[in-house]
Amino acid sequence: MSNDNNDPHIDRELDLSNTGRGVWLVKVPKYIANKWDTASGHIEVGKLKITRVPGQKAQVQLTLSEAVMCLKDPGEQSIPKEHHLDVSNVTRQTLGVFSHVVPTIADAVMPESDKLYMEGRNVQKLECKPNADSTYYKLKYESIKKASMTQRKVQQLAKVVPKFKPISVHRHDIEYSLKKKAEGKKMRDNKDVVLNMLFAAFEKYQYYNIKDLHRITKQPMEYLKEILKEVCNYNTKNPHKNMWELKPEYRHYKQEVSVEKNNKNNSDSN
Repeated sequence: MSNDNNDPHIDRELDLSNTGRGVWLVKVPKYIANKWDTASGHIEVGKLKITRVPGQKAQVQLTLSEAVMCLKDPGEQSIPKEHHLDVSNVTRQTLGVFSHVVPTIADAVMPESDKLYMEGRNVQKLECKPNADSTYYKLKYESIKKASMTQRKVQQLAKVVPKFKPISVHRHDIEYSLKKKAEGKKMRDNKDVVLNMLFAAFEKYQYYNIKDLHRITKQPMEYLKEILKEVCNYNTKNPHKNMWELKPEYRHYKQEVSVEKNNKNNSDSN
């Protein structure tokens, strides 16, 4: 057992004396849960009536107390008083109820530790449903009416609000259109001229992407791709994926580098 107070996960003893006790897991409507949350811990909130018939499921009735029925704000709709509970057995799940008791006196001479208890094992599930009466129908009508009300409302303004007129053409669109007009329509240059521009570019760098070559040559994209397919290879693998490079028969920079190295070696040997 860990005694470190700074550790958020501290081992504690768990009391398992009530492991064999069977408990119910009850699902109640939201309006009942709200009433029970606001009720104090010293009033009666309701009564259960269990009717057992041989060979049939037990019939369970819930009657809310008058103290709970009176817990409502001015103008709030009344809630049904009588409810029935549908009972079903828990077969495919293992559920339990646990409680945590915190010491009331924190600065005692002999401080008590937090206590954990297992209150029981869930054996049945119950779903609480209201009886179909006029009170329930009226409550349901009000809830549907409230949900259907639109949150947006028309409000009359007392003073003039500054307006901003919509703009059909923005400034960056105008600048782009002027730039396109200044450049003019791209015309196809002679193939030899384009090849010279490509060879001059590849003398500087071995690999280019299509956007850079399009910017350098200023040729239509389809026309540029046709020429690139004749003199270049397209890399589909890393480390130069989606890049173009000259075919081996058009490369000259590698040979020049090797020639320079041979000349340097010959000069060193002499």
